[in-house]
Amino acid sequence: MSKTPLTVKGAESLRAELQRLKTVDRHSVIAAIAEARSHGDLSENAEYDAAKERQSFIEGRIAEVESKLSNAQVIDPKLLDAEGRCVFGSTVDLQEQTSGDRVTYQIVGDDEADIKHGKISIGSPIARALIGKYAGDVVEVKAPGGVREYEIIDVRYE
Repeated sequence: MSKTPLTVKGAESLRAELQRLKTVDRHSVIAAIAEARSHGDLSENAEYDAAKERQSFIEGRIAEVESKLSNAQVIDPKLLDAEGRCVFGSTVDLQEQTSGDRVTYQIVGDDEADIKHGKISIGSPIARALIGKYAGDVVEVKAPGGVREYEIIDVRYE
């Protein structure tokens, strides 16, 4: 299986989630199952069924997070010799050519992407257009709504 790129913050976030799942969530669901069992007949016990379903979800998420971490290639853009280029993990300030609107995006892995927080996936059309470009370059992005042009104002490695 190929390695999946992940930022340092993304890896830290997954490790924290895994720690919480194993130490807090797993123990609380075990307690909930024990409590539901104490109520007697399990065949008609909705609390028991809900707790078992929650346990199944938690165990599945633990396996998923462990898999993501084992297949991750953690990339710190500060350590790359990027020389001002847009690379994975870099934060890019852009200005839309037509409207003049400014936006800031960080190029991250697929699992970390969150447009509301300015994080775009490495596989997105805008990230693919930005990779390898420098501040001052104008990029053309083929988006579902049509072609848009952005000028790269600044590239940072945070």
